[in-house]
Amino acid sequence: MSARNRKNKEVVFDKDGLLNVFKPPGMTSHDVVYALRRRLKPRKLGHGGTLDPVACGVLVCLVNRGTRLSQTVSKTPKVYRALALLGIKTDTGDVEGKIEEKSPVRLEGKVIESVLADFTGDIEQVPPMTSAIKVDGKRLYKLAHKGIEVERPARTVHIERLELVSFMPDPEYPRALLEIECSGGTYIRTLVEDIGNALGVPATTAFLVRTAVGQFDVRDAVNIEDITLETAGGLLAQMQ
Repeated sequence: MSARNRKNKEVVFDKDGLLNVFKPPGMTSHDVVYALRRRLKPRKLGHGGTLDPVACGVLVCLVNRGTRLSQTVSKTPKVYRALALLGIKTDTGDVEGKIEEKSPVRLEGKVIESVLADFTGDIEQVPPMTSAIKVDGKRLYKLAHKGIEVERPARTVHIERLELVSFMPDPEYPRALLEIECSGGTYIRTLVEDIGNALGVPATTAFLVRTAVGQFDVRDAVNIEDITLETAGGLLAQMQ
């Protein structure tokens, strides 16, 4: 065995389980997986549910035989906090996109609360063009980058809980902080836009954090730089 192979064998991480990782804004979920793969050099490494680059929070990473739970984690209920910016709509559903509509609005918190009940239980959502799902074998976000928009079939998702945490009035563009407990596969940016439609105003997501994925809570999530060969074994968890 060459010295290089011996070295590679020494640094391979062979334990199995799940890591509760805090994904910071600006990184893709793939970026997080790539960074951990370079640090740990496991046999296999993946994640259980994509977070958009502009979002942050819990990203459950699957290590070695933990990758067998990919579908289970993806379908696990999730909790988000989303800051809805009212009066503005963009082509991506968040503040990183191009503004398509801008119209100052006057709203009170109680008006927002009055429509939230309509978005609980099973609801239909049309996936955004910026999503990673495939239509006719092509990723939607890749088509969107080319300026192509296609028909997308609606999907049923489940909203277990939808609450107005706080309301920030503004003469033109008020904001509403929402907490959402929902099924896997729910598009929060689409939900925010649909709530805006119900209110008769444009809306976009100004900030999004995933605070929980099943048993994994953001308060326990670990920063990427704190996950090393020495610490990773003690941070691994199993599905409950």
